[in-house]
Amino acid sequence: MTQTTPPGRSPAVWVAVSILIIIGIAGTLWVPIYARTTPMWGDFPFFYWYQLIWVPVVAILSWLAYLLVRPRSGASGAQGNGGVKGAGR
Repeated sequence: MTQTTPPGRSPAVWVAVSILIIIGIAGTLWVPIYARTTPMWGDFPFFYWYQLIWVPVVAILSWLAYLLVRPRSGASGAQGNGGVKGAGR
C-alpha cells in the first residue's frame, strides 16, 4: 500500500506545482529561445538580459509552488494530540 500523494494534497495541486517548476526550468534551458544577440538593451545582448529576467521570475514561481505545498497553519496542531490539552506530556 503506497500513497502517490501525501495526505491532504490533491493530485491537482501537485500538477500545478509541477507545471510551475517546469516553466522555470524550460524557460532557462531551452537555448533556441535566447541564442541570439539582438535586440540589445544598452550594451547587453539579448541572451544576458533574458537570463537575468528569469531570476525573479523563477523566484516567484518557486514561491507560488511553496505556497501550494506548505502545511496549513493549525491543520496539524489540534489534531496531532487528539484535541486534548496536555496529551503530549
